[in-house]
Amino acid sequence: MGKSSINVGIIGFGTVGTGTARILLNNRSEIERRIGFPVVLKRIADINVRADRGIGLPGGMLVSDVSLLINDPEIDIIVELIGGIHPAKEFILSALKKGKHAVTANKALLATEGSALFEAAKKNNVSIGFEAAVAGGIPIIKVVRESLAGDRIKSVYGIINGTSNYILTKMTDEGVDFGIALKEAQSLGYAEADPAFDIEGIDSAHKIAILASLCYGLPFSFKKIYTQGITAITPADIQFATEFGYKIKLLAIAKQSGKEVEVRVHPTMLPREYLISNVNGVRNAIYLESDSAGPALYYGSGAGEMPTGNAVVSDIIDIARDIRGGSQRITGLGMPQNPGVKMKKMEDVLTSYYLRLSALDKPGVLSKISGILGKHNISIKSMIQKGRDRKAVPVVMMTHKAREKDMAKALREINRLPSVAKKTVYIRVEGEEN
Repeated sequence: MGKSSINVGIIGFGTVGTGTARILLNNRSEIERRIGFPVVLKRIADINVRADRGIGLPGGMLVSDVSLLINDPEIDIIVELIGGIHPAKEFILSALKKGKHAVTANKALLATEGSALFEAAKKNNVSIGFEAAVAGGIPIIKVVRESLAGDRIKSVYGIINGTSNYILTKMTDEGVDFGIALKEAQSLGYAEADPAFDIEGIDSAHKIAILASLCYGLPFSFKKIYTQGITAITPADIQFATEFGYKIKLLAIAKQSGKEVEVRVHPTMLPREYLISNVNGVRNAIYLESDSAGPALYYGSGAGEMPTGNAVVSDIIDIARDIRGGSQRITGLGMPQNPGVKMKKMEDVLTSYYLRLSALDKPGVLSKISGILGKHNISIKSMIQKGRDRKAVPVVMMTHKAREKDMAKALREINRLPSVAKKTVYIRVEGEEN
């Protein structure tokens, strides 16, 4: 039998830190009843000790000096909730070297510096919990790490950024343009004053980097992930997608083919009857397909004080059980890196495409465009031409599967045609033949 109680220290008392503290304090007796021993929040460190977070703390619990937590021999688990790379990395490394376990919700840190952190955890025989780093209130890390530990995961598709999903939902439902939808998301608190991490796909790329490493043993690879945001999506593209029977979502994708894993984030057209296509607003969803369990969709809150705080607490409880029982289940990722797999280059990815061209309405223009596509091994699945005019008119095409590098070459050639008035818009398509 291990320690009679497990003590916790939280670094960072913002939104998630407040939610975590609220659960640990308000549900202390329920947690003890369920796991058989107390988990005690001993101390919180934050640079701002005066702000009112709407939660009552015992006197002396909130301090500004992080070292009071890291150097306290009675604290067993350090929870890092300040975000960013530095000094979060240094705080966690210091805690690990002191023999303390760590829990973090910091997806940017794990996606970029995860290898160093997990190596330090292994060296010091302690654990890192990170359930809250991906999709907030959806326990997807636990599903992959535990429920599917004996299965082979074929593909992962995730709507894992609530801000972008809210904006695209607003544009789809109301026909407004991107700027208007973004301003509303900001006014409601769904988007930051500087929303770049969300709308440029960076946040989603951080999260899919973690999932790809967990699912496939791929080394942390955030910097290699093809990432494209939603800023160029227009109401016209959404309307054309609807006419073809699709919806546009910012999708994070990881899937294995042989010894290669493709990992990418970009706006994606999905058949509108798919369940994941109907995940709207700020909600998140992750679709997993594995050999044995088959397809499954995990849906819920991707962020927020209480859902994310709950994910942090679940990690705390898992580690507390391990400490108490003298065992250890979740050191590192719980799944070793696989030297037999590598990331697929984006230029080699096969997918279907939506193309929107602005072409002059003249004889022979469409035959030239289709000829260029055919020359680059791209076949047209369906096409819509809107209106007849001496000026440029929109021509919209859906293609069969094509290689990314072939499409890039074809579009460069098409965009140089005198009969094409504007740069061609393209959106990748998943589903059906994909």
